[in-house]
Amino acid sequence: MTHDLRFQVAIMPNDGFAGVLRRFRHVEDLGIDMATTGDHFCDWSNPDRDWMEAWTTLAGLAQGTSRIRLATYVTQIPLRNPAMLARQAMTVDHISGGRLDLGLGIGLRIDPAYDMIGMDNWSTAERVARFPEYVEIVDRLLTNEVSSYEGSYYKVEGATMHPGPVQSPRPPIVIAALKPVMMRHAAKYADNWNSLSFCETFEEQLAETRERMGRMDDNLEKLGRDSATLRRSYQMFDPSSRASGGAVTYYESTNLFVDMVESLIETGMSELGIYYPTLDSQNDAFEKIVSEVIPEIKARHAG
Repeated sequence: MTHDLRFQVAIMPNDGFAGVLRRFRHVEDLGIDMATTGDHFCDWSNPDRDWMEAWTTLAGLAQGTSRIRLATYVTQIPLRNPAMLARQAMTVDHISGGRLDLGLGIGLRIDPAYDMIGMDNWSTAERVARFPEYVEIVDRLLTNEVSSYEGSYYKVEGATMHPGPVQSPRPPIVIAALKPVMMRHAAKYADNWNSLSFCETFEEQLAETRERMGRMDDNLEKLGRDSATLRRSYQMFDPSSRASGGAVTYYESTNLFVDMVESLIETGMSELGIYYPTLDSQNDAFEKIVSEVIPEIKARHAG
């Protein structure tokens, strides 16, 4: 199995629903393949900021768009029961006409929402331990009409799923994984492995990404899984953005953007994620990159 090169734009749900829908329609009109949104109770870095709930927003976006693929990058497993999440995903898959990718991750312990809403803030170790049970339940419910499962943390008994999802056998599952154990879970369960790097320079990010790609290949080999069956996606995080008032470095030069993307493609990435600009001054550069530069990159790597 091979994966066509695709690009996605991360759009945070922080502008009221009308504003978020406008952004999603904007990138759809520009021709991007996919748009994603974050899943938190509130903006964890600025809790007083406007923030829409991810899955309700995604349902509205599914109705308000027509072509673009939609996803949570990624859903935090502590916030929802896995069977209920599977039901939500099935529903959004229907509303969108089969345009959903389902992103899953362990979430952030530093998120203040757990104290706000009185939920247990599981340790990182517990989140990682719960994850394979969680994703197995989601997978079973989205694949079968009736499912049962009993693990150390979760249980479902005769859980029905009518109707099933539009996509067959189910919407693709994206797993965010940066550390060794979660990467092993991604190797076993994911259709698409998503990663990013918090290193200060792009050169350091690239080196870390190459190391992770090698580790993922080792994981897949140990499982006896064909490496080509796993799509690999990378979020182009800019660690300097916050200090520079929201400016994203790769929107300052199309040549820089192309060089960064080509370097990431060389590592084996088949999906690259960029961020919707927060500064109006970068809108023109963003539009040019999405509508002109990205299609040129995709054309060079087609086939």
